Amino acid sequence: MEKHEPKYLDPRGRKVKVLATVGPASRDPAMLRKLVRAGVDAFRVNMSHGEHSDHSQTIDDIRTLEKELNRPIAIFCDLQGPKLRVGTFKDGKAVIRHSGHFTLDRNPEPGDETRVQLPHPELFGLLEKGQRLLINDGKIQLTVIRADENEILCSATVGGVISDRKGVNVPDAEIPIPALTNKDRKDLAFAVEKGADWIGLSFVQRPEDLAEARKLIGGANGAGAALCAKIEKPMAVRRLDEIIEMSDGIMVARGDLGVELNPEEVPPLQKKIVNKTRIAGKPVIVATQMLESMIESPAPTRAEVSDVANAVYDGADAIMLSAETAAGDWPEEAVTIMDRIAAQVERDDAYLERVRFLDTPPDRTTADALSHACATISDTVNIAAITVFTGSGSTARRVARERPSVPMLVLTPRLKTARRLALLWGAHAVMTRDIGSFEEMIAKGKRMALRHGFGAAGSKLIALAGVPFGTPGSTNLIHVVTLAGDELERHES
Repeated sequence: MEKHEPKYLDPRGRKVKVLATVGPASRDPAMLRKLVRAGVDAFRVNMSHGEHSDHSQTIDDIRTLEKELNRPIAIFCDLQGPKLRVGTFKDGKAVIRHSGHFTLDRNPEPGDETRVQLPHPELFGLLEKGQRLLINDGKIQLTVIRADENEILCSATVGGVISDRKGVNVPDAEIPIPALTNKDRKDLAFAVEKGADWIGLSFVQRPEDLAEARKLIGGANGAGAALCAKIEKPMAVRRLDEIIEMSDGIMVARGDLGVELNPEEVPPLQKKIVNKTRIAGKPVIVATQMLESMIESPAPTRAEVSDVANAVYDGADAIMLSAETAAGDWPEEAVTIMDRIAAQVERDDAYLERVRFLDTPPDRTTADALSHACATISDTVNIAAITVFTGSGSTARRVARERPSVPMLVLTPRLKTARRLALLWGAHAVMTRDIGSFEEMIAKGKRMALRHGFGAAGSKLIALAGVPFGTPGSTNLIHVVTLAGDELERHES
């Protein structure tokens, strides 16, 4: 079957989205503007650092920029989650001897080379002999010898320097703590009040962890923020299908995931998580250390370039920059490089073959079948773009799951939906008023395609929508139309 190259490309030049973290290096309005110009589609606000006043100003500046550029920009507020940490040391740090013994206890006194406080009572009595404790991103590795209600005696498998309040990972046990701390609840309330589009929930272990956050977010049918579960615990991997079902999107948070698992386990797991999330028709983000060397260097390593490219080849909806844009010396350059890598991969003839699903699951709906048909029609007819009419974004997610060869122009009357879709593969969202009839839908789709550069005279478009209009999940109509040369003038006269 002959494949037709799309004649009119998404104005951003690529379908994979870029999510960039805001921080001291990038919160200035002028830098935010540069980052969007360089390729950023959404901004991550890391609630682990900074004050609400700072985050409030950043969000306001992003919204101002959004109006200036007249395109939706997603704001992703990332909650800190229940990070486990050791206490403090007499001299601010100590050296744990390799193969020596080290005790974690409930004594609040400053620690030394033999012991330190672990201010998390839920861990005592839970851990068992042979289980591991990883400190400071795995730089120090302890193995439990015995544990009771007051002490956890360990052997230092890997010793080294330990300092105040370093993080602790417990990869071999499900920790009985809620996914939301008191700080998280306050941060979540702030994020909802400021109109965040996505909430990132950290250290998810079980599907139940999402229930409280969902309740606090509130809203329905596009009114509330979307909930993204961050997969960074082995326990979450074991219940991945349930967590995907309970969330609106997934982040492959490779930082802590890479600490708690063997390094060689992470790449195939990344592919598994991306694939399962895509099958569910939900956005999936690959994050952490993608261009880490660009925190200090104006150019990435070849290994980092390959890592980013592999995430795109895996079929990710979005790829994320962390410290590279939050605190690095080269934030604009990091975004530019990431944009170029993604665009280059998408130009590869093998890209669509790799990200397309070959099989259609038997339990799909009529809407799923029509979305699949859009991709098939795009391959057999010289289609310029797929126009999708949606209120909740559900239809757009279904089309994006099929990874069509042509861009997707999403028309929605809801600003919240348009912003959320800034993290969806291939979606170019445009605000429009409510549509009341089939004829109005076709006319609006033609006009918006011409106005936004998705076609010209003689171009063919696919229109996908649900009738009656305004009913979520009712996608039941697919229509192929041809643009007339005077379409835009005729409708605007």
